[in-house]
Amino acid sequence: MAKIIGVTGGIGSGKTTLVRYFESIGIPLFIADDEAKKVTQLPEVLDQIKSVFGDIVFDNKQLSRQKLAAIVFTDAEKLDQLNRIIHPAVRSQFQLWLDQYQSAPFVIYEAAILFESGSYTICDYTITITAPLEDRINRVMLRDNCTREQVLQRISAQWTDEERIAKSDFVVENADTETAKQQIDHILKSLYN
Repeated sequence: MAKIIGVTGGIGSGKTTLVRYFESIGIPLFIADDEAKKVTQLPEVLDQIKSVFGDIVFDNKQLSRQKLAAIVFTDAEKLDQLNRIIHPAVRSQFQLWLDQYQSAPFVIYEAAILFESGSYTICDYTITITAPLEDRINRVMLRDNCTREQVLQRISAQWTDEERIAKSDFVVENADTETAKQQIDHILKSLYN
């Protein structure tokens, strides 16, 4: 039975780049945030979102991620309500996905809010990716074409690195990608032994 390695980190920490490295060396990868986008297309999930947030987050009967984000990133209670809709659906999809990889020694479950969502409880091991704050801010500004203030608002809505590290089995410091990959190799070597 595959062991589940949960990987998390704050916005802009470089999680996606590093989990793609796991995938490149043959470890199956499930990205919860990508799956969350897919489940928001399911009629039953859209119905729940509409019942909580109303028509204001829809444009021509299509969910507007921008409108939804504008609400949940400024209201912790609304973010919690959205998470209670999305995370059970994502976990269900993960279980279906996991059935395909039971013979793999490890699989990666990547989630930005691994601890906040409670998803860490399904993991055998957890890794937190960290990066210097300025690197994180610059990465997100470039990636999402947004302002420094918007990035800092998102960062403040998430757990701190210290909170994540306190619950993690391993930490990878991603000041530069090659060094971070070496840290991953070291972690994997310890897990395979």
